[in-house]
Amino acid sequence: MKEFPHQLLPKSEPAMAISAVCVLFLALCATLAEEVKLKYKPATKPVRLFTEEELKRYDGSQEDQPIYLAIKGVVFDVTTGKEFYGKDAPYNALVGKDSTRAVAKMSLDPADLTSDTSGLTEEQLESLDSIFEDTYKTKYPIVGYTASRILNEDGSPNEDFKPEDQPHFQIKDEF
Repeated sequence: MKEFPHQLLPKSEPAMAISAVCVLFLALCATLAEEVKLKYKPATKPVRLFTEEELKRYDGSQEDQPIYLAIKGVVFDVTTGKEFYGKDAPYNALVGKDSTRAVAKMSLDPADLTSDTSGLTEEQLESLDSIFEDTYKTKYPIVGYTASRILNEDGSPNEDFKPEDQPHFQIKDEF
């Protein structure tokens, strides 16, 4: 009968070898887990759908309410940036609504405080994507989405809405 290497070891040594391999495997998993970090802040509350009227309630005018800002139909809780977005703060005009166009143009003009991106230049759209990814998605938790993004004006589901067909859509915008 041919002996295999593990049969040459005393009975306790194969068990120790297996244990050592398991410990190394667990150490490797722990090391890899440390390197895999969340890029985006998780929402602290359940994600919800906001109508324009609902979003207006979170404009920073009331001390006891959070401050919400929507960009590209994604609603962020910007309350931690109260010095920028709170009542009488420099960027308060952007909150309580979808301010996609204003962010793309870096404008506080009331005409730009809308979700409409038609007519924006390629440079403005790239700026929008950069600010959306590098500022808002990394600093502020997502608390919901604007209803206008996926509903018709009468409130019924927009059967034709496909996120992947939206201009500058990236699947990571949704998570």
